[in-house]
Amino acid sequence: MKKIIIMLGIIAVSVSSCSDYIEEESRSYVPADATYKTASGFQLLVNTNYAWLKGIYGGNPWLFESGTDMYAEGRGPEPAGLSQYTLLIPSSDNVADLYNPCYQLIQAVNKTIHFSTLTEQTSILNAQVGEARFLRAQAYFLLVQTYGGVPVVNDYISTPILSFTRNSAEEVYTQIIGDLDFALANVGTAAYSSAGKVNKRAVNDLLAKVYLTRGYETFGKADDFTKAAGYADAAIAGQTLAIAFDQLFKPGNDLNAETIFSVQYDKASTSTDPTKLGNNQFYYFSSYLGGAETGAPLRSYNLCPTDYALGLYEKGDKRWDATFMTEILEGPETTNGVTKTILYYPYYRSSNPASLKVRHFYEPKWFTAADRAAWNTANASRKSATFVYHPWGEYSAAHTLIKNLDCYTIPVKKFDDPDPTTPSSTGPVSTRDIIVSRLGETYLIAAEAYLKAGQPGTGLARLNEVRRRAGVANATIGQFTIDYILDERGRELLGEYKRWFDLKRTGTLVDRASAYNYKIKASNFVGVGGKLKILRPIPQSVLDLNQNKDFPQNPGY
Repeated sequence: MKKIIIMLGIIAVSVSSCSDYIEEESRSYVPADATYKTASGFQLLVNTNYAWLKGIYGGNPWLFESGTDMYAEGRGPEPAGLSQYTLLIPSSDNVADLYNPCYQLIQAVNKTIHFSTLTEQTSILNAQVGEARFLRAQAYFLLVQTYGGVPVVNDYISTPILSFTRNSAEEVYTQIIGDLDFALANVGTAAYSSAGKVNKRAVNDLLAKVYLTRGYETFGKADDFTKAAGYADAAIAGQTLAIAFDQLFKPGNDLNAETIFSVQYDKASTSTDPTKLGNNQFYYFSSYLGGAETGAPLRSYNLCPTDYALGLYEKGDKRWDATFMTEILEGPETTNGVTKTILYYPYYRSSNPASLKVRHFYEPKWFTAADRAAWNTANASRKSATFVYHPWGEYSAAHTLIKNLDCYTIPVKKFDDPDPTTPSSTGPVSTRDIIVSRLGETYLIAAEAYLKAGQPGTGLARLNEVRRRAGVANATIGQFTIDYILDERGRELLGEYKRWFDLKRTGTLVDRASAYNYKIKASNFVGVGGKLKILRPIPQSVLDLNQNKDFPQNPGY
């Protein structure tokens, strides 16, 4: 599937408040409409729907992670509105980062559905439409969680429409579930790791998330949590978490047996513009590491882990070393006959790992004075000439107020790309896949759904499967609360574009962000008329372009 998810010469056409809708530019003498009426041409049209996911997930992750309990600003500034809420207004930077690309995907799917009635009828046509409708549901789900009610636009738009009406959030959820019900009935069952396209497991997984999230809403149905649990179990399908956690995110292993759905990249496809094509996921969640002068990966020095996020892990939790680069190593690398000492990447690329030196070590929370002494003694011969020992409490986002040198917050390594398309000096570009859904999270979705459905024992069993793989003791029924689930999601899913949605869904955004993010106070959320800024604002550009001026803004703005 990676090889066929290719953009078809797409150009954006600005048409309305519902973003930049798209048309495909014909690059041959065959009109696009005629191409899409063939089986092979229609398959290419379906493929463009997958490609639009790159615009949703491949750029800045502010709307996914910023302004939460887990990540805060380090030395590099984050968009002040999204990260701190006091300056959050409809015209704030990056507010439209999900609104526009989600509607681009929605319109691409609408075009696919339109041509599905005109194209050559094949045995796989309904499966193809099911894949497309899954992707449309994914886009609407991101929109409704972020902005609340938005326009439901399911017609293929070939000429500009300048006026749109805002649907309610309840109506958007009805649309999402309708798309997913169709997808579940029609998509195939081929393993994602081999086919790389939407299957029934992915649909069950998304249905679980949709019903779980709707269950918290005032318009949620009485059986939403029960349905969420059932769909999550259908997605799990009895599969245990058998892959070691440090292998889940090992470079080259993105399409593993636990990956349910992802945004796929292929390094060869970036050759036309290697400094821009790809994604930015590996660029965040770390301090600046020295960049080109050290050969280290370029990092943003923002969305750095908070003390809360770093303190979630206990001794023996395998996710600690698998998530963070707890030792930054240095070693020689030769390029074009020139050998120099490189920082960080030798961890992945060295042919003689035993010879590498430790430049930085980050002490975990559970270390005692005796542990510190023992580590220093055992590793005395491994220390580089410029070795730095970072004690617990001195490498979180907040510590940058005291010291903001390179490597002074612990790097998140799970998204590392040791084979980037360009040198670190030219920009943050990776061609690793972005994993949107995986089995470990599905277990935690099931755990939360069963708890909310009044079956805590069953939910606890799902959560403890995640803890079993992590190598830590089972949680007890007395510990099993929404707060505990959020802690476990923090340990399991750090950096995976989930956190803002988790806090918003569970109604804990204000309390947790103000408790654990050094930049946020509870009063930051109070907006116009005393309303809380829970939803992101409808972007001002959307309101300005819409000729329907009876289009309400969200509370607090």
